[in-house]
Amino acid sequence: MVSGEQAKILLKQGATLLDARSLKILHWERLKDATFISWQDFSRPNPPDRGKLLSDDQVLTQKLQAIGIFSHKPVIVYIDPKTGWGEEGRIVWMLRSLGHSQAVWVDGGYAALVKAGLTLENSLKPTQPPKGDFQVKRRPDWEINRSEIKNHLNHQNLVIIDSREPREYAGETPYGEQRGGHIPEAIHLYYKDWLDENGMLLPRQVILDQLAEKGITPEKEIVSYCTGGVRSAWLTSVLVDLGFSAKNYPGSMWEWSASPPEDYPLLKLN
Repeated sequence: MVSGEQAKILLKQGATLLDARSLKILHWERLKDATFISWQDFSRPNPPDRGKLLSDDQVLTQKLQAIGIFSHKPVIVYIDPKTGWGEEGRIVWMLRSLGHSQAVWVDGGYAALVKAGLTLENSLKPTQPPKGDFQVKRRPDWEINRSEIKNHLNHQNLVIIDSREPREYAGETPYGEQRGGHIPEAIHLYYKDWLDENGMLLPRQVILDQLAEKGITPEKEIVSYCTGGVRSAWLTSVLVDLGFSAKNYPGSMWEWSASPPEDYPLLKLN
């Protein structure tokens, strides 16, 4: 992550700016030279693979080049964290897992960048960025799949974090899951509990103390999941920034809940 002021410096040095706010909400004001991006454009839309990244690296490369992603330029992603779903974390996780090592998101999002003095424009006309040169080279250290989680259940060094709302962890299915509940041994940690009322990340030590209280320490291997790998991608990016070894499960509950219950169990709270 970077602050609004740090992002401003990177932009002056030529960084690419991406607006990952939901396209379902019209944003009459946006930051000058920001290019809209939607995580869905890079993800598989249909069950049972809904939420996973597109499998064709050439297609991903073409899509990323079309929005101006360069191998040598930092990429800065923002949303409005008070109304978002962690989309900025999903985009950064995606770029990092596809081989871009300079992707970051802005703590405090849109408001932090406005406060830092970035120029606003009243236009919904799409930005036409120059074609980038980024080539996808996947990195396995950012992602884990369903079988790997199943094979490591009850492993002493593995921590599974459920980053969804409390009602989802308990067993409700508000977002199209086939079954309700949580993966056995999963610790509940709603991702927005790490944000203050202004959408800013809580102080580093506060988060580390919360994790330690749950038995989550830096020597552990951490896997995060949610419904479709968006909120959990955000959580993963924070954990990695804090120095933890963390991976995102992009298929998350959309995939796990659609799998045979005898092989991929879920637990509900009474």
